Amino acid sequence: MIAAQVICGSLFALDIANDLLLTDPAGGGPHWHLAVELVATVSLWAAIVFEVRYVLGLLRRKAQLERSVAQASAAVQDVIEAFLDAWRLTAAERDVAALLIKGLTIAEIAGIRGSAEGTVKAHLNAIYRKSGARNRADLLSQIIEHLLESQPVAGAAEAETVPTERQSAQGALP
Repeated sequence: MIAAQVICGSLFALDIANDLLLTDPAGGGPHWHLAVELVATVSLWAAIVFEVRYVLGLLRRKAQLERSVAQASAAVQDVIEAFLDAWRLTAAERDVAALLIKGLTIAEIAGIRGSAEGTVKAHLNAIYRKSGARNRADLLSQIIEHLLESQPVAGAAEAETVPTERQSAQGALP
């Protein structure tokens, strides 16, 4: 769109230059047609400059927002990893927990991991026991509450206790 405007602006500018060269200076009288063309061309070029600056500003803002989303995503992942560390989950339990947090069903988790649904359910029971959660919603609420409170999560090295909803309610989490 901007390229089309630049082409039109250039054609108008060339037309004005051509009109100036072909105009008889001794012809006298105001050249309203030329004045109108000049004002229209200058306005078009001003609009092009404004539009380019506006688009560049939008592109800078988009890049900034993309960086912010990437940082936020990494921070959320760090919080989830801290919880998984604090709960002292095995590698298989961590894998199941990560898929659970992403919202996958037991059947989907079993399909991805190439295991039986019973195995996934056994891992889920261990995850719920270690985290102090009663179910998926309870597990997710522990993580979300921490994200909303903007509090650091005790890592496995720092925490002697496993963070649970009950501890959070009692103020035991950092």
